[in-house]
Amino acid sequence: MNSLRCVIGLALLPMAATGQVSSHALPQLGGAATVVDDSPNAFGYPAKTLSRKERRRFLVGNSFFKQNWVESPASASDRDGLGPLFNARSCSACHLRDGRSAPPTADGPARHGLLMRIGIYQDGQPDAAHPHYGGQIQDQGVQGVAAEARVAISYRAVAGQYADGTPYELLAPSYILKQPAYGAVMDAATLGPRTAPHLIGLGLLEAVPVAQLVRIADPDDRDGDGISGRVHFLDADQKIAGRFGWKATKATVRGQTAAAYVNDMGITSPVHPEEALSASQLGLLPQGSTATPEIDAKTFADVVFYTQALAVPRQRIPDDSKVIAGQQLFANMGCAACHQPTLATGSEAFHPSYRNQEFHPYTDLLLHDMGPDLADQKRDVDARPREWRTPPLWGLGLIERVSGHTRLLHDGRARNLEEAVLWHGGEGQAARDRFVIANARERTQLLAFLRSL
Repeated sequence: MNSLRCVIGLALLPMAATGQVSSHALPQLGGAATVVDDSPNAFGYPAKTLSRKERRRFLVGNSFFKQNWVESPASASDRDGLGPLFNARSCSACHLRDGRSAPPTADGPARHGLLMRIGIYQDGQPDAAHPHYGGQIQDQGVQGVAAEARVAISYRAVAGQYADGTPYELLAPSYILKQPAYGAVMDAATLGPRTAPHLIGLGLLEAVPVAQLVRIADPDDRDGDGISGRVHFLDADQKIAGRFGWKATKATVRGQTAAAYVNDMGITSPVHPEEALSASQLGLLPQGSTATPEIDAKTFADVVFYTQALAVPRQRIPDDSKVIAGQQLFANMGCAACHQPTLATGSEAFHPSYRNQEFHPYTDLLLHDMGPDLADQKRDVDARPREWRTPPLWGLGLIERVSGHTRLLHDGRARNLEEAVLWHGGEGQAARDRFVIANARERTQLLAFLRSL
């Protein structure tokens, strides 16, 4: 168990674990927002640069992040307003210990963490809101309210083998909506399954200047390397760049948090003061809700601060020979073309200590065409079905310890790191092919490096 440290004026906070990592200096993946820990709580620490007052605020935000919301009206007026339709009762239901969710198993009692986006083809574009179900399927409802639908998942085995003859098997998922309660799903509906990512380092990613992303981008592949990442601009003036969500649909932690509250829990906020209901569902709103919006401005801001301030565990055993060799293979195979090791924040950030920081998330925050196998029908804002934002790789090696599983990719289809690499297509195809023709020792080295992050 972790020891506890008592900070005057604060609740007890778990101390970072000691004696579990190399005694050598380790790469500071999160710059000044790096912590030393590889325990099950590794994703839950505040940046060390926070003041005592800010750490208290961090704890307040954490309490609301973990607290279940209840149906209104209730005696706890600051925590009521759940639903009427929802996917989870709290942020931590999907982000347990600030970690990553996994798709449900066939016999599992709950499915927290897999969200199903929905839309409909309109004028040849799969990005219009569904007339009956809006933009997301809510599979739970408050008392007396029927859930929108149930998501059924089936898998098809896809066999393959490495160049040395070693076999592998991938699982290709299929999704069906069952028991639709508010109208026909319709043949033109588009579905987009999404798992919940881990939350470390969000304040750093938010502070990367748009100009830096533009410099990294190469939408026309002018250098001819087969990589054509582009910034997901969310406005016509190309000043607001998406960087959060699987398709980079949100520019700020505040925007991402507000979208999760209203879509996943049915909780209105200062950003989204109205429920996300279709016209046919407006009659579901209960009478007697105690607050509008249901999460007040101060509490909402504290939760946003909490998620911005989550620190990044530093890399483990970077001096291990397999890790060193794997890091070189990561570059040689072309992985670093999209999973860029280094970014830097600018002069604007939510906290002074986050300004002008170099850090190492292994992402470019750009949209890339990942091929037809990973396309999921759904277009989000200007992101096409085949396009995905490069996910950061920091924390990869701790997911199993923190979240209790190793599922990866936007829908959790990859059961481990190896399968995640093998699913790469499109702009990632060349790097994936180099992994396939590598020998077993080289594959082990590459995976060792990824697990060290």
